[in-house]
Amino acid sequence: MSTLKRVESIVVLFFLTAIAATLLVGPRGSTTVLAQQQTSFTPVVEEPFAVVMKRDKEAKPRVMAEHQRLLEDRYDLSPHVDPNVTMTRGKPISVGPTARLKGVTWEQLGRMSPEEIREKGLFPYLPLPHVNHPVGGMVFPQCEVKVLPRLERFDMDFDLPEQFLPEFPPAIFLTTRADLGDGSKGQLVTNENFYDLFNGILNPKQLDGLRLLLTQFPQQQFNATADRKTERPDGMRGVACFDCHVNGHTSGAAHLAGDTRPQENRRRIDTPSLRGVNIQRLFGSQRALRTVEDFTEFEQRAAYFDGDPLLATKKGLNILDRGSQVHDMAEFQELLDFPPAPKLNLLGRLDRSKSTESEIRGEELFFGKAQCAACHTPPFYTDNLMHDIKVERFYKSRMEGGMMITAQGPIKTFPLRGIRESPPYLHDGRLLTLEDSVEFFNLVLQLDLAARDKKDLVAFLRVL
Repeated sequence: MSTLKRVESIVVLFFLTAIAATLLVGPRGSTTVLAQQQTSFTPVVEEPFAVVMKRDKEAKPRVMAEHQRLLEDRYDLSPHVDPNVTMTRGKPISVGPTARLKGVTWEQLGRMSPEEIREKGLFPYLPLPHVNHPVGGMVFPQCEVKVLPRLERFDMDFDLPEQFLPEFPPAIFLTTRADLGDGSKGQLVTNENFYDLFNGILNPKQLDGLRLLLTQFPQQQFNATADRKTERPDGMRGVACFDCHVNGHTSGAAHLAGDTRPQENRRRIDTPSLRGVNIQRLFGSQRALRTVEDFTEFEQRAAYFDGDPLLATKKGLNILDRGSQVHDMAEFQELLDFPPAPKLNLLGRLDRSKSTESEIRGEELFFGKAQCAACHTPPFYTDNLMHDIKVERFYKSRMEGGMMITAQGPIKTFPLRGIRESPPYLHDGRLLTLEDSVEFFNLVLQLDLAARDKKDLVAFLRVL
C-alpha cells in the first residue's frame, strides 16, 4: 500500500472514530446516548450479591444523612404530642404544624396567591421523596423491624420518626363482630397466631383469606435472587400483605408507586389503611382500581415488582387464583371496620350533646367555609372519587432528593373516619399531623382561615 493510501486510510479511520465517539458519549463524557434514552423497563444488571451488599452498606450512612438533611430542612421533627388524645391502644397523637416556614407566618402565607408563593419558593408542603428515590422499594418503620427483623434492608432505613406513625400494632375491628372490640387482643397478627385468635370468629373462607394475607411472597427487594436488599434467609422468602397493612390497618411503611416512569417521576406512597374498604369504591391512591379483588390481585402481580412483569418472573411471581384465593383474601378485608367514634350519631354527624364547643365550631367549618365536605361526605367522609387539586400551582418543578418535584395528578378521596389513627397524611405522607393537613388545604383551597378556625377543624377531625 502506498504512503498516500495509508494516510488516507488513517484520516478516514480518525473521522469514523470521532463520529462514533460523538454518538456514544454525552457532552460531558459521562453517559452514552443509549443510556440516556428512557425506558419503561427496569435495568437488569446483576452483580455478585456480596459486592452489592458491601457497596450499599458503605453508602448507607451517606444516603441516610442526605435524606435526614432534607427532612430537617422541611420539618420540625421534635416530638410534640397531646396526651389527652390517643389512638385506640393509647398512643398519643402528634401535634403540629411541623412544616418549617421561610420568613413568613402562617397567616401571611395564607393571604398570598399561588403565584406569589411559587415565585418566592415559600410552599412548605412539597412532594416527599423516598428515602433513596433512585433505588426506591418497600421500607418499613423501625418499630416494626424490631419485631419482624426479616423486614430490615441493608441499604437504607425508614425515615419518619415513630411519633408521626400509627400505633404498632394497631387494633382490628370487624364489622361482623363489633362486640369484640379489638379482635387482635393487642397482638401483632401473624401466621403463627392468627388461627388461635380468629378460629370460631371467622368462617373458613375468611380464615384462609387471612392466612394468605399473612403469607410471605417474593417481592422486588425481598426475594431469593442476587438482586435483593435483604441478607436474612427469612427475608428472602418475601413480604406479606399484612407487613405493610399491619393488622388490616397500616404501619406507615413507604414504597414508590409503580405506575409512573421514569424513576425520578415515580411518587412515594404511604401505605393506606384497609379499615373500611367495604364502603370504598376506588382502591389505590391514584390507580382507581374498582374492587378489593382487583386491588389484591394488582398488588401481587404488579406493585410487588414495580409494575415490571419481567422482574416478577425472575424473582418469583405468585399468581393467585381469582376464584378462590383472591376471593377469600378480599372477603376478609371487607370485614375490616373503622374504630368506634362515640361522638358521632348514626348519620356520621356530631352528637352535640357529647361534643365540645370547639368540635361543634369545627363541624360547622367542615361543612361550611372550609369546604371539606365537598369531597369528604358523611357518614364515612369520602365521595369515592378522585380529584386533582393541582398543588403544582404553588412550586416550580425541579429535582430534589432524587425526585422530580412536579405535578402529581388526581388522587382518591380517602375516608376521614378514624383519621387520627392513620398518620402521616396525603398519598405520600408529606403531612405529618392533622394540623399540617389543615394548613395544607387552607393554602391549596385558598380559604384564609383564622388561627381559631384551624384549631376547631382539628378538634372535629380528631373525633371522626
